[in-house]
Amino acid sequence: MEAMKQLGLGLNLSTKKTRKREFLEEMERVVPWSVLVQIVEPHYPNAKTGRPPFGIETMLRIHYLQQWFGLSDPAMEEALHDVPLYREFAKLDGATARLPDETTILRFRHLLEKHNLAVDMLRVVNDLLQHRGLMLRSGTAVDATLIAAPSSTKNADGERDPEMKQAKKGNNWYFGMKAHIGVDIASGLVHTVATTPANVNDLNMAGQLLHGDEEAAFGDAGYQGVHKRPEAAGPTWHVAMRPGLRRKLNPFIEPDFVAERVEKMKASVRAKVEHPFRVLKRQFGFTKVRYRGLAKNTAQIVTLFALGNLWLARRQLMEERG
Repeated sequence: MEAMKQLGLGLNLSTKKTRKREFLEEMERVVPWSVLVQIVEPHYPNAKTGRPPFGIETMLRIHYLQQWFGLSDPAMEEALHDVPLYREFAKLDGATARLPDETTILRFRHLLEKHNLAVDMLRVVNDLLQHRGLMLRSGTAVDATLIAAPSSTKNADGERDPEMKQAKKGNNWYFGMKAHIGVDIASGLVHTVATTPANVNDLNMAGQLLHGDEEAAFGDAGYQGVHKRPEAAGPTWHVAMRPGLRRKLNPFIEPDFVAERVEKMKASVRAKVEHPFRVLKRQFGFTKVRYRGLAKNTAQIVTLFALGNLWLARRQLMEERG
């Protein structure tokens, strides 16, 4: 009971640095808080009367905690009361600190969605990484991943989300959306994000995933024929051979042996595009949509890829800052 009282006073009784604390300490150091605050500031309400609003940086920190740990608005409110580490990260660790409720957290998220600020955050993060020499932009690898959505009709409307669609991959059917990304082949960092319903062909999005300065672009077999698309013109495309054709290659015949070596080289470059997806789905746990509709989920996905870039480049960023 005495320990509970001490925790309530904000006293840290533990000497062990947990993985969650280590993660938050690293993100504390690499996220460009002051620049992100400037993005939100023109749109943030200024209360003339009544209680003063929470600081923008505090609300941004709470918003990012939500994204990293998959918390709903009510769960985030409760976590701020229950977890001293979260209050400390959000700079709400004073004994008498006022804590935002779920409605305040919801309104801040809607503010970011309304003004499409997630895209601006990704741009600012990438400008920072490019300035530090961590994103070279000489080539792009493109890919897409399926994000599942609830297929049940047991809800108030009695229907599935109309903006999510069904698609077949292999022998299995999936319901949800797709996240398409363009990745810098030198660093493995995401420079462009687009989302669509799951039934949109990857090939249709290839042109939107280029930034325009790359000399080469890489894609898997799903992008066969992309060089014929006028919107994807510019870079030299290196697209994987279809699996059926590749299986027919004979390694004992020189042309086939060379073709196999080329395919392996292309695959080694394309592998960079899998790292951001790993961070999205394994590090941040985003394997299923958390909201209804494309717009809200797109804002979350773009935010997570921006934060994922900082996570992937954290070692280099922390070395520069000492």
